[in-house]
Amino acid sequence: MPVRSSSSAAYIQSTSPSSNGVPSTRPTSLTIHPSALFSILDHYLRRTDAQHRVIGTLLGTRTDSTVDVKSAFAVLHSETDEQVAVDMDYHRAMYDLCTRVRPNETIVGWYSTGSDLNTYSALIQNFYSQETAPNQAVHVALDTGTEEGKGAGVKAYVSSPVGIFPKPENCVFVPIPCELRFHEAERSGREFKSIVDLLLSPNSSSNQTDLDVLASSLTDVQNMLNRVLAYVQSVLRGEVVGDKAVGRYLMDVLGTGVEEDGGWTAGLQDTLMVTYLANLVRSQAEVSARLALTTAA
Repeated sequence: MPVRSSSSAAYIQSTSPSSNGVPSTRPTSLTIHPSALFSILDHYLRRTDAQHRVIGTLLGTRTDSTVDVKSAFAVLHSETDEQVAVDMDYHRAMYDLCTRVRPNETIVGWYSTGSDLNTYSALIQNFYSQETAPNQAVHVALDTGTEEGKGAGVKAYVSSPVGIFPKPENCVFVPIPCELRFHEAERSGREFKSIVDLLLSPNSSSNQTDLDVLASSLTDVQNMLNRVLAYVQSVLRGEVVGDKAVGRYLMDVLGTGVEEDGGWTAGLQDTLMVTYLANLVRSQAEVSARLALTTAA
């Protein structure tokens, strides 16, 4: 998404002085969620042919040493050999909208596609460091793997000033560890997508059937149930100290009266009875409605 000629973009010249010093708080690691990566990839796919790379803002939370990137949004910008233009008004308007939906997330840095780090990257890093002050902004570089000889990957950086009198365009990008973090729902969706891709892949084995996939899933469920059963038995034997939170969660999942004789059967019968009564009430309502129409006619 290039910047329009009539936009309120602020042109960042390479000779612009820095108004603020380098923030003192520097993160040492970064975690990023799949939703943020999907937003970056979607922005890259929607770019124009004239755009070499796209940039945007990263939102999330941070501690003294760790940054957790949870979402991202695109920012309008354009680059030439002489200057780079970033639409700051658009950036701030989008941030205001995002804070209404996710008030706990703040600006933690910016992203770009590709692996090139140049003077313009240093200028954009300086701008976002002012947005995240007194904390330092992080930069996430997502390589899409579309260029020949370069593989896909994600890298995270922080900046370090260079020189006795550092300028915005004079800095070194220092890499920091980057980890992909999944929520439980995201992990389940990823596993489901992997199964679908395996079934739809033309290179997959012809012997792989739906029953094989189902058997693999049931095996995983059985292994998890065995782990839970082993934990409960070890707690009952007094080998380990039971966790009250785990016990309450198991009680909520499995329901009450499991230890009683016929507990599961009674629960199933209650469910079937409620379903039968609901269908009976629905049928009676339909008959009453038809009788009313017949009487009116």
